[in-house]
Amino acid sequence: MGEVVEDGVPTAPPAVILETLSTAPPASAAPVQNSPSLSRKPLLSIEHPSAANHNKTPKTSRTPNFITPLGSPIRRAIKLTRLDPQDAWLPITESRNGNAYYAAFHTLCSGIGIQALVLPVAFTILGWTWGIISLTVAFVWQLYTLYLLVKLHESTETGMRYSRYLQLFGATFGEKMGKIFAMFPIMYLSGGTCVALIIIGGSTSKLFFQILCGGHGCSAKPLTTVEWYLVFTCAAVLLSQLPNLNSIAGVSLIGAVTAIGYSTMMWIVSVTEGRLDGVSYDPVKPNTNTEWFFGVLNALGIIAFAFRGHNLTLEIQATMPSSEKNPSHVPMWRGIKVAYFIIAMCLFPLAIGGYWAYGHKIPENGGMLSAIYRYHGRDTSQSVLGLTSLFIIINAVSSFQIYGMPMFDDMESKYTTRMNKPCPWWLRSVIRAMFGYGCFFVAVAIPFLGSFAGLIGGVAVPVTFAYPCFMWIKIKKPKKYSIIWWLNWGLGFTGAFMSIVLIAAGVYVVIDTGIELNLYAVLRSNGGIRVNILVGPHMINPLYESLGLHDVGSPDAVHAFCNQLNASPQQKFCLSLWY
Repeated sequence: MGEVVEDGVPTAPPAVILETLSTAPPASAAPVQNSPSLSRKPLLSIEHPSAANHNKTPKTSRTPNFITPLGSPIRRAIKLTRLDPQDAWLPITESRNGNAYYAAFHTLCSGIGIQALVLPVAFTILGWTWGIISLTVAFVWQLYTLYLLVKLHESTETGMRYSRYLQLFGATFGEKMGKIFAMFPIMYLSGGTCVALIIIGGSTSKLFFQILCGGHGCSAKPLTTVEWYLVFTCAAVLLSQLPNLNSIAGVSLIGAVTAIGYSTMMWIVSVTEGRLDGVSYDPVKPNTNTEWFFGVLNALGIIAFAFRGHNLTLEIQATMPSSEKNPSHVPMWRGIKVAYFIIAMCLFPLAIGGYWAYGHKIPENGGMLSAIYRYHGRDTSQSVLGLTSLFIIINAVSSFQIYGMPMFDDMESKYTTRMNKPCPWWLRSVIRAMFGYGCFFVAVAIPFLGSFAGLIGGVAVPVTFAYPCFMWIKIKKPKKYSIIWWLNWGLGFTGAFMSIVLIAAGVYVVIDTGIELNLYAVLRSNGGIRVNILVGPHMINPLYESLGLHDVGSPDAVHAFCNQLNASPQQKFCLSLWY
């Protein structure tokens, strides 16, 4: 849907164009304010055949101001304005009244996650020096790629606003390349994150309930882990009925506040309790060079995965109005700078303070969350532990909304494309409920998804660290061999290489640990323990078993299980909190 304005043809005066428009048949189009172009006009006017005879006065500009408000230099560059009326019908671009505050709320909510709690684990392999250097480089790197995405959102050559990451990638490298290299990582970062949030939110809900009960059963038959997953999913689906991305700005604000709250509380509790006895800060030395190499890759992967949300940057910016005088990249970048200053104030103390407090004793599975319950479960006030768990739950259900929005947008676009009309409210509700309960089904039916987190996460790394650099070179075409040219090529190839080695490391981990987990499960099942397969918490699911999500057993069964393993009183206490 485009209209071409040629430079060599004089345009019609206002009276002729108004007369032409008044006699033209009415056309069905989306509201003007939702146009994805830089122009506020729904369509650029088409010249009337007789307009040249009436235009006697020479004009300095070929494009009159009443046709488009775009001025120099953008007006001189624009030849084509493409309009997609479906943008007015889809949840991401339905409302374009966002601002810098909304951008900061959404960026904070999507940028701080439970995966940041395992940052101290990376330091046990890299040590103080390389750990801090790697974390700093990753932070600056992903902030730079965020800047590139914000600047690429609006094209001064075509007048287009690329409101979705996949749309920008497809416009840069072609739709076929977009489906091959970008579709799966982007969809995984949305759908896979929602599955992980259900696991985390449901597991933490069970823990929070047990804390409220004081370690004793509040009912004769407490809810199982899967039932808590279902409770969390119902809350997430109910909240997902908010219509568009701008409407969940308040939800993102609450999610951002709770994320700041639980990350800050964890490192403060760890630091105030002091260092553990016998803490060592020497990097862990594996037995073989192969283990050391993949350990370093795992540590770098932990740091890389701590930064997320790039797949939502263009979508957030799409909710803002844009014009020549007030382009959307100005408030967007202002909101991102504030948000990432706060994110740095959360992640760096969390990583440094957690490693200082626990050193090599930090649990590999669960990180800070497991460490607090393992080492300070009795010393720390139950109200602090309960508040931390509550913050995690609220942040998870809030993050579910913003990470699910691209999936809602994609599913609704299938309907609007086929039917050429917006989704009715009841169909929108059904679509979002189907997505939410589909994620619940994946969390329950494929509980070993966390085992593939490193493998799949390696595929998603280029979305943050590589693709923005390549798209900048392709679109902006910086001067060859200039500093910017070398910088973007270097960062792009480094990000792509890191993705390849992380995928290789993920395959190695699955092959190396998958057999051990299965053997462990068989041995425990043959031992007659009346619980499902219990596997220790891990990065994607720091609280509960990754393979045994059903019927973890009564308190008596857990007590008998602890006696069979000769567990210490401290271990029994931790298990009673978890199960």
